[in-house]
Amino acid sequence: MSTNHNSDLLQQESRVDQPLYTPIKRRSFFMYAGATAGATALVLAGCSKSDSAPGMVNVGSGDVGVLNYAYALEQLEAAFYTQLRTGGYYTGSTITAAEKAILDDLYYHEVIHRDFFKAAITAAGATPIMALTPNFSSIDFSSRTSVLGTAKAFEDLGVAAYNGAGQYITSATYLYIAGKIVSVEARHAAIIRDLVSENTFVGNDILTISSASNSSVATNNSPSGSSLERSMSPSEVVATANTFLADGSKLDVSGIK
Repeated sequence: MSTNHNSDLLQQESRVDQPLYTPIKRRSFFMYAGATAGATALVLAGCSKSDSAPGMVNVGSGDVGVLNYAYALEQLEAAFYTQLRTGGYYTGSTITAAEKAILDDLYYHEVIHRDFFKAAITAAGATPIMALTPNFSSIDFSSRTSVLGTAKAFEDLGVAAYNGAGQYITSATYLYIAGKIVSVEARHAAIIRDLVSENTFVGNDILTISSASNSSVATNNSPSGSSLERSMSPSEVVATANTFLADGSKLDVSGIK
């Protein structure tokens, strides 16, 4: 990767940091993201025709493959929180102001992450994957249990995905960025887990407190009692992520090795 690409990426990273470390005001968010973020749109941002396998979206290989993989997962999360904010639970009378504020923050963060990866891939001289179309038909957006349960699943999956993909990144710059984003995703997972059930922000299902990681990939396993967070391989992650993507948008991560 050239020095100019590193510089461009670090400049974008600096812009990402700002809204994540300071309170997000609606006006400044839209100025930052240029977001007409499609509050009702189910079709997500993207601009590539780089797909290879028929009916599947191939994220590619190497560092760009990992970036496109992360971009795909951020698209999915951004779409979920976008649709959540139009659903019956969010717009209803039973949600608390504090819970609504948390879901708003997570929405803003995920949209920023999505847009950041798209810009970073372009800055690297590569092509972002196509716009993905989600399939959220299994989610009841009027139900707190369904909404928060799905948010928990997405956030836990995102953390495990970044942890598992780090070993495939060769660029120190990209690894630096990934580390800063996964720490934000872990904060998301922690607060959602506590909304679902208090004092569950860490649990043996995500942190190897007493038993080994449940990843089937040996290199991603953590020893029992290590207090290391679970990692999941790209193939393990997309096995879940693809259940929330429509036909024609399901992910092929076979190039990430």
